[in-house]
Amino acid sequence: MSGLLNIVVITAAVALVFVRQFTAQRITSERKTWWLIPVVLAVMAVRQPGLLDPAHHMASAVLLGLEVLIGLACGVGWARTTRIWTDADGVVWTKGGWAAAGVWLCGLVLRLGLLGIAAAMGVHQGSAAVMLSVAAMLLARGGATLWRAQAVRQKYRVPVAG
Repeated sequence: MSGLLNIVVITAAVALVFVRQFTAQRITSERKTWWLIPVVLAVMAVRQPGLLDPAHHMASAVLLGLEVLIGLACGVGWARTTRIWTDADGVVWTKGGWAAAGVWLCGLVLRLGLLGIAAAMGVHQGSAAVMLSVAAMLLARGGATLWRAQAVRQKYRVPVAG
C-alpha cells in the first residue's frame, strides 16, 4: 500500500474516532468489536515494507517502540479523561471532552518531537510507524474505556452485558 493511501487510512480512522468522542456513545453489549479498527491498522502497519529503517535498524526500532509507548499512554490518558456515567435506566454512556482533546494534542506534539529526533539522526520513519502508534492508542483507549465502564456497571449493580 502506498504512503499516501496509508495517510488517508490513518486520517480517516482518527477523524472518525475523534469526532465520535464529542458525542455521547452508549456502551452496550454490541461494542464487542471495539478492537477491530486498531487491529486492522496494526496489521496494515506490520505488513508495510520499511517499518524499520534498514540503514538504522536499532535506532528505528527504539524510535518505533517509543512511538508505540506514546500511543499507549495517550490511549490510556484519553480513556481517563473521558466522562462515563449511567442514565436512569442503568445504561452506561461515555463522552470525551476538551481534556481528551488535550491528550490528543499532547500525543501529537510528542510524535512530532520523535519525528524531529528521527530526522536529526537520519532515521527514516514512514507512515507505517504512525499507523502502528495510532493502533496502539485506539486499542488502549478502547480497552481502558470498557474497563472503566464495567466498573461503573458493577458499582451501580447493572448487569455486565459484555
